[in-house]
Amino acid sequence: MSEHVKTEIADGVMTVTLQRPEKKNALTTAMYDAMSDALDSAESDGAVRVILFQGEGDSFTAGNDLADFASQANGANSVEGGAHRFIDTIGKAKKPLVAAVQGNAVGVGTTMLLHCDLVYLADNARLITPFVNLALVPEAASSFLLPLRIGHARAYAMFALGEPMEASAALACGLANAVVPPAELRKKARDAAIALSKRPAGSLSLTKQLMRDHERIAARMAEEGSLFKERLKTPEAREAFAAFAERRPPDFTKF
Repeated sequence: MSEHVKTEIADGVMTVTLQRPEKKNALTTAMYDAMSDALDSAESDGAVRVILFQGEGDSFTAGNDLADFASQANGANSVEGGAHRFIDTIGKAKKPLVAAVQGNAVGVGTTMLLHCDLVYLADNARLITPFVNLALVPEAASSFLLPLRIGHARAYAMFALGEPMEASAALACGLANAVVPPAELRKKARDAAIALSKRPAGSLSLTKQLMRDHERIAARMAEEGSLFKERLKTPEAREAFAAFAERRPPDFTKF
């Protein structure tokens, strides 16, 4: 397990906590692997009936650590295998997934919520999918799942313009189950996770299976993943990451 991901099991709930608050819980390869390991372990552990995701500090997660992406854009060996594995694993999860989200949920911090069965937001939560801003493409089947949930117009604005979605709007358009004050967030999510843990596990698993088009989700993940890898190697991506590092606006007009 990564030092920045903590797992605990109690009352039938495995709680997976992101613990890198000084970096807004930006996700490293080790953190992705730790979350994947937790999900794999939960699927085979009869003592775990529900998985709950949460983050320490003022953000759920800043998404992928951009230093990893920048390194790959500049010719380093692939470092996104951990992210790919996590996306694949969460997409195949059979047990109920619950998320407690405060502050910013960037990139995969938002797209992973599309694979969670119950999502609770603090009233300061913001869902952000800035893939195009980084000259990349959506991932985690979000190019299929997000328009399906909120419509093309809203989803395109989130992807293409990088427009954040505030907690109240996320609730209104069906991306969350409830919005609560930050101080009440973890209890709200945990109470829901415990309630699920008392339901018949077999029925929950089959209900989730019936509600998700697994073949289409897997196919879209594969398509996105291939394009994502290609985009990381483009001049546009190098410009995006250089601009971020230099704290300046990117200039894509020269490509």
